[in-house]
Amino acid sequence: MTLRGTGRVLACVALLVSPLAMAAGKCERLVATGSPDAPPYSWQDPKDPGHLIGANVDLLRQVAGELGVKVEVLSAGRRDQALEEVRSGRMDLLLDTPLQVEQLTALDYIHPPLQLNEYLVWTRHDAAVTFDGPADLARYQGSLSERARLTPAFTAFAKAQLKLVPAQNLTQAFQKLVLGQVDYVLAGRYSGMAMAQSLGMSNDLIARGLPVDRPGLYLALSHNSACNDSWLRGQLAKKLTELPISGASEAVLQRNVERWKAQMQVPADAPKH
Repeated sequence: MTLRGTGRVLACVALLVSPLAMAAGKCERLVATGSPDAPPYSWQDPKDPGHLIGANVDLLRQVAGELGVKVEVLSAGRRDQALEEVRSGRMDLLLDTPLQVEQLTALDYIHPPLQLNEYLVWTRHDAAVTFDGPADLARYQGSLSERARLTPAFTAFAKAQLKLVPAQNLTQAFQKLVLGQVDYVLAGRYSGMAMAQSLGMSNDLIARGLPVDRPGLYLALSHNSACNDSWLRGQLAKKLTELPISGASEAVLQRNVERWKAQMQVPADAPKH
């Protein structure tokens, strides 16, 4: 073989084992999980309890599809169980996790976040609650679902400055609000909207002012995942950067708000088809 021919062969070999080719060949399927109780972002599929549905699930499928990677989004149980499945590498990816410094030894968070969950101050329509910022809430009694995931900074502020009665979930928090047991509830923009409508409280409750907190919901790859490499992390980051520009995130969110509201309105004893 001539030197020129040898060079061509080596060039072809180099292309075949390039990082992009290796990455594309190594990760053909991602197994993801997330919170089973965080609509409209992710929740357990009532028709198929072994899987999750929601806005983050739809967006992840869209992004992965554009990369040629298949995704299966399974329910792993509670949030702490989902986290452990991904930390261990039994599953590859979390799809709705807040950034937690203590998890950086086990997870690679993909920036930017898949979603920003805007927490608003919800009050009764006729409430005389006035505030210009979070600090003004200190003179009122509020409530917060135990399932809420706020930023560490706001969590510390709320613990030190605010009077918040814990509620088991957002349903209970809103019920306390309607009954006049608290003056306000801190709840997500979309989760609050969907919950108020599903409970028939839309005419009673209103979200006021600007968001008091905007925690990010991230995709996070396990350090123990065979799919965790620089190519995939870079491509995911690129696609996540493009999502808000395309308007896809907002459209998918609205669709899943309606999806969850429709499910909440189905009677428990309705026939299953």
